[in-house]
Amino acid sequence: MNIITLLVQKNLLKKEDAELLKKEIQTTGQKPEEILLAQRKIEEDLLFGAKSEALQMPLRSVEPSDVSLKILELIPEDSAKYYKMVPLASKEGKLEIGMVYPEDARAQEALQFLARRGKFSYEISLITPSTLENLMKQSRSLKRETTRALHELEQEIGEGEGIQHRKEAETGPMKEEAPITKMVAVILRNAVEGGASDIHIEPCREGLRVRFRFLGDLHPSLMLPPNVSQAIVSRLKILSNMKIDETRKPQDGRFSASIGDRSIDFRVASLPTPQGEKMAIRVLDPSTGFKSFEDLGIESTNLARIKKASERPFGLILVTGPTGSGKTTTLYAVLRQLNKDTVNILSLEDPVEYFIDGVNQSQVRPEIGYDFASGLRQLLRQDPDIIMVGEVRDNETASLVIHAALTGHLVLSTLHTNNASGVIPRLLDMGVDRYLIPATLALAIGQRLVRRLCNDCKKRVQPEKGMRELLWREIQGFPEAVQKLLPPTTGKSPDELITFQPVGCKKCGASGYTGRIAIMEALEVSDRICELVVEQASEAKIAKVAKEEGMVTMRQDGIIKALDGVTTLEEVLRVTAES
Repeated sequence: MNIITLLVQKNLLKKEDAELLKKEIQTTGQKPEEILLAQRKIEEDLLFGAKSEALQMPLRSVEPSDVSLKILELIPEDSAKYYKMVPLASKEGKLEIGMVYPEDARAQEALQFLARRGKFSYEISLITPSTLENLMKQSRSLKRETTRALHELEQEIGEGEGIQHRKEAETGPMKEEAPITKMVAVILRNAVEGGASDIHIEPCREGLRVRFRFLGDLHPSLMLPPNVSQAIVSRLKILSNMKIDETRKPQDGRFSASIGDRSIDFRVASLPTPQGEKMAIRVLDPSTGFKSFEDLGIESTNLARIKKASERPFGLILVTGPTGSGKTTTLYAVLRQLNKDTVNILSLEDPVEYFIDGVNQSQVRPEIGYDFASGLRQLLRQDPDIIMVGEVRDNETASLVIHAALTGHLVLSTLHTNNASGVIPRLLDMGVDRYLIPATLALAIGQRLVRRLCNDCKKRVQPEKGMRELLWREIQGFPEAVQKLLPPTTGKSPDELITFQPVGCKKCGASGYTGRIAIMEALEVSDRICELVVEQASEAKIAKVAKEEGMVTMRQDGIIKALDGVTTLEEVLRVTAES
C-alpha cells in the first residue's frame, strides 16, 4: 500500500495535506518522508511505523552501542551516507542491513553490488533517519577516523609532500581530500558532536596529545605521532590566518566551519613551548552559547533582581567569578533580553565570542593601542544606550565604566572576585571614588558552574549521616525568604533529606551529567548597602547585610538545586568552598 494513502487512512495526514504533499513531491523530487519530517507534520516514530506496515517490513530500533565497529565497516561510509543504509548485525550467516528507503531501486542495486564485492548475503530491515544518524556517528568514531587519516598522512609525509608552504596556501585552499585536512576536520567534528567546549593540542615527548574539555574537565582523546605535529599546527594556522613561519611568540586567530548542519566558530590561540607550539581552540557553537535566563537555571529571586537592574535606564551591572565560570554567557543572556530596535547596544570584547544580530560588537586590539580604555572612549561617542565591556582589568577602564554609568548609560561588564560582595572592595582597590559606587553600581552577580545531572538516569540517595547533619545546619541557617525556595521534598528533619547522584546512561554518554548550570548570587545595592560603602565597612559586613536583605548566596542556590535534583551536593560544595 502507498505510504501516503496509509497515513490518510490512519488519520495521521489530512486529505488536503496529502494532495499538497503529492504536488511537492512532483515539484521537488523529494521523498514523502523527507518532506513530512522537514515540515514536522508527523512524528518520526509514527511515520516510520506506518511505513513499516505499508512495506510489510520490520522497523528496527537499534542503539549505537549495540552495533560493533567491525560490522559497520562492512559498508563504506560514503555509500552508507548516500544510500541511507547501514549494517546492523550478523546472524545465521546473513548480514542484517538497516535501510531508511528500502523501496529505492538505486539503493537496492548499490547493496547488491556491495554484497557481491564483499561476498555476503543479507536481509533488510527498516530504520528511521535518526537511527541511521546515530549509527553513522558511531561509525565515525574519533579513533577509527584518525587512524585512517593518520595512515594517509604518514604516507604523504614519507613521500615528501606533507606541508604546503605559506605561499601555496595563500594562492588557493588546501585540497579537501588532503590527509592533513581530513585529520583536522575529524578532530574538530568529534569535538563539536561530543559537546566539547575546548580542544587542546599539545606537543610532548611521545607525540602530539589531543584533549577535549567536557563539562569543565579535560579528557585525553588522542596521541598522534611526532612526525605529524608540524602538519597539524600548520593546518590550524592556515585556517586561523596566523603567520605560519612565526613560532617564537603566541598568536591568536579565528575561523568558521560547517559541522553537520551547524556553522561553528573556532577561536584559536598558539603558545610556543620547548617541544613545539601548543594550540588551544575554543568551540563557539551559537546553538549552545546563546542561553536564556531559563536555560541558565537562574533562581527566581536572583532572576527578579537581574531583570530589575537591567530595566534601569542607567547604572552598572558586574558579573564576577573565576575564568570559565560563565560570566560572558550571563552577559549575553542579559543582552538578548535588552536587544530591541529602539536601543543602541555596543559591546567591546576580547575577543568577540558570539555574534549577536542587532548588537554592534567591537574587538579590542592592544597591539595597535585599541584596548578596553581607549575603545570605551570611542564607544561613548557612538551615542550608546547600553554598553557591554568584556572585562574591567585596570584603573582606567574602571574609571571610564563608572563615568559611563553616571552619564546615563546602562553598562554591563565582568570583574574577577570570589563573590558578589567582593566587587565593592575590588572597585575601591582600582581607584574608584567611594562616593561614586552607590550612585552607579546597580547589581553585582557572583557565579560558578556546576554539572547538571542527567534526568534520565539520576538516582535518589540518602546522604551519609555527617553530610546530612552538615546539610541540615546549612538549611537551618537560611533566611526565611530563602527557606521558602526549598523544594517540597526537603523534609522536616535531617533523616528525611534526599539528594541525587549520577548513574550514567546512553543519553548522557555514561557520564551521568548533561551540560552545566550556573549557581549564582545577586547583590542588590540597597540604601543600607550604600551606607555601608560610605562608612568603609568590610566585605564581610556588606555580605552579612546583603544576606539579611534576602540575597540568596551561591552555596544556598546550589543546595536548593541539589535538593531539587538538578546537580549533586558534592558539586556544590566543591565549587563554593572558597566563595
